[in-house]
Amino acid sequence: MFRTALRNVLAHKARLLMTVLAVMLGVAFVSGTLVFTSTISDAFQKSSEKGYDNVDVAIRPHASGHAAGRPGAAPRLDQKLLDAASRAPGAASATGTVSGFTAIADKKGELIGNGFSTRGGNYFPGQDGKDGRYPLRDGAAPKGPHEFALDAHTADKAGYEVGDTVRMSVDGPVREQRLTGIYTTDDGTVAAGGSLALFDNATAQKLFATPGEYSEIDVKAANGTSQTALKAAVDKVLPKDAEATTGKKLAGDQAEQIAQGMDGMKTALLAFAGIALFVGIFIIANTFTMLVAQRTRELALMRAVGASRRQVTRSVLIEAFLVGAVAAVAGLAAGVGIGAGLRALMGNTGASVPDGPLVVSPSTVLASLVVGIVITVLAAWLPGRRAAKIPPVAAMNSVHAAATTKSLVVRNTLGALFAGAGAAAVLVATGMDDGKALMGGGAALLLIGVFILTPLLSRPLIALTSPVLRMFGISGKLARQNAVRNPRRTAATASALMVGLTLITGLTVIAGSVQQGIDKMATASLKADYVVSMASQSPLSPEVAEKLGDLDEVTASSPLRNSPARIGTGTGTGTGTEYLTGVNGKDFDKVTRLDFTEGSLGALRGDRTVVDDATAKEKGWHPGSRFPVTFEDGKKGTLTVSGVYQGNQMIKGIILDNATLAPHQKQITDMQVMVKTADGATAASKESLVKALGKNPAITVADKKDVSDGIAQVFTLMLNMLYGLLAMAVIVAVLGVINTLAMSVFERSQEIGMLRAIGLDRRGIKRMVRLESLVISLFGGVLGIGLGVFFGWAAGELIAGSLDTYELVLPWGRMGLFLALAAVVGVLAALWPARRAAKLNMLDAIKAE
Repeated sequence: MFRTALRNVLAHKARLLMTVLAVMLGVAFVSGTLVFTSTISDAFQKSSEKGYDNVDVAIRPHASGHAAGRPGAAPRLDQKLLDAASRAPGAASATGTVSGFTAIADKKGELIGNGFSTRGGNYFPGQDGKDGRYPLRDGAAPKGPHEFALDAHTADKAGYEVGDTVRMSVDGPVREQRLTGIYTTDDGTVAAGGSLALFDNATAQKLFATPGEYSEIDVKAANGTSQTALKAAVDKVLPKDAEATTGKKLAGDQAEQIAQGMDGMKTALLAFAGIALFVGIFIIANTFTMLVAQRTRELALMRAVGASRRQVTRSVLIEAFLVGAVAAVAGLAAGVGIGAGLRALMGNTGASVPDGPLVVSPSTVLASLVVGIVITVLAAWLPGRRAAKIPPVAAMNSVHAAATTKSLVVRNTLGALFAGAGAAAVLVATGMDDGKALMGGGAALLLIGVFILTPLLSRPLIALTSPVLRMFGISGKLARQNAVRNPRRTAATASALMVGLTLITGLTVIAGSVQQGIDKMATASLKADYVVSMASQSPLSPEVAEKLGDLDEVTASSPLRNSPARIGTGTGTGTGTEYLTGVNGKDFDKVTRLDFTEGSLGALRGDRTVVDDATAKEKGWHPGSRFPVTFEDGKKGTLTVSGVYQGNQMIKGIILDNATLAPHQKQITDMQVMVKTADGATAASKESLVKALGKNPAITVADKKDVSDGIAQVFTLMLNMLYGLLAMAVIVAVLGVINTLAMSVFERSQEIGMLRAIGLDRRGIKRMVRLESLVISLFGGVLGIGLGVFFGWAAGELIAGSLDTYELVLPWGRMGLFLALAAVVGVLAALWPARRAAKLNMLDAIKAE
């Protein structure tokens, strides 16, 4: 049976090519994802390990040891602890570190980096006057408040040299610093394409912390002292609000965090690889169904001479195993190339990663081989089993064994049950607070149910094309008949395209509706013309709000600042840590538009506060409710609720006047500043604000559209990425259409020969095959778009629970484009099969069996 299977594979190389390609693409996606994520993870892990080469024990603040009654983070580490750590038994030296956001402008005034990886820190010289973490390549270490050193990667990229004056920003205002030194470093942020500016210790503390305080103290062990022994010694000098950790553990924890961070990307990519493979299953099953049908007499003869049903099934499975093995090996090789390409693509988009080798682990090789072979064998099992069940005498008398009435009834009943249960589950989930799991399960059931019912649906839906197909004469009539001649084959071919278009349409509906909701939210919530914030979303200096408020064209402004607080007395409901939002009570109603469900904004001053509806419901508050609060500095007070408003993604939480909040803040910073100008949102007004802020590359001045686009950017980016990933499923679907048509042409060779003999020319044959392909593709497209709209609506009902302004938007233009895409798929897929059908020799075709 093995020799028989091998002979069949070699005899049907062309027919199995599309199956090999379909499996290969899916496996390539899987292996490429695994290679890419393993390579990136390994590069970051090795880079992070280098960053801890000089750290044997790290001392960090410990929030659980914070002074009782004071909310927020634990206080920073002081100079006294640094000195004590450096004198601990077994310690060779101790280094204090502080860091924070530092935006560096290039020579054109543009921000270097993406805002999140642009960092600043302190240059901490040892007894030799040098900082071992940052060996200088050029120049000298920074000294004084107007000097700094820059990493070599950023300096070379921006074209900076020692002695240059560089514009930068830490918390909003523009600073001009003289570049005194350029250094090399293994810092993971820099290795990944970020920048690191170093200031002298006193300047860095003033910028990122408080004079005399550090965010971390790194202790280096003396020769002969282990990290464990040094940690035990350091533990003895630690205050209760600090903790010590060995460098080895920190490196391990960071490696684990990196691995976990890559898991999300890996899961998403593998999910789409799974979709491509799922679509490929239709092609594989279709291919083997047609191969088995064409070899029905051959299989019957094998049964007649003594082969058992199990042996016939086994021969088909061996054939599938060989095809899957070839496809898996080819897919693995292609996947390695995809992994390398994705890494290079990241570098070209500016999101570079540390240097490192391409990682192809044994698990990647094993997973690729298993996926390719198992998927192919499983998809071929049902056709093989079906072939073995045909009685030898019946198979010898008829090449085409029609499906029995019983099998059709069973299939349609199962399809109706699956589709009904799935639709019901999706509808029930739309009315639940957290119906994601139920909706996902229901969507899968409905998709399976529609797939099972597709043969039943094909006849009436394809019949709707009759008026159009009649315009093409006999070719159109034959194309319609061929499309419904074998409903199962047509269904399997159309279903592959249906799955891809269902996902694409559903995602497009959701993204468009969310964008509309965000636009509506930005318009409804903001009266302000502009929102000013840091590019990195890090805190702004209050100097920015003061500078904007002094401008003649600014009629009203309000900074928003956050401060941790403990709500309640520590017992009962309503107790917990919240973030208070401070605003300019005098101008807040001029820059925002809040919808109050109870009470009103009124005069927001003193102990008066307004809260969002979710918080009010959770705490049981109403206008007039008073609640105790412990501020950031540990002092206690009482606030009174004057109104309850509808919160959203832009404005929510407990809001009070900055005059009440500021005295309790250790360090006053703003998250953003809302500004209203006399002339409204005009180009001139925006330019005036930008100019007043010193054309600072670290600060963004955004109007309502910019705010909306900024929030929706993540959805747009995700949608574009998903389109790219789902293109793989569409490509596989195209292969399926080509495969089906090619096999159909081979199967109908005699029929095509007869058509040629009675007068149908080659052009008519080509037109017939193309129209058949077009009808099948449009059938799959209509089903996919219909299901996609339904799933998009259902998912939107869940989203509407957290986005009040959400409203369903049907992107008619894009849906029309998707239907046109399905038509293009049909036309392109038919090119080769139609040409092959037209070139058949009519006499040879008539003699074919």
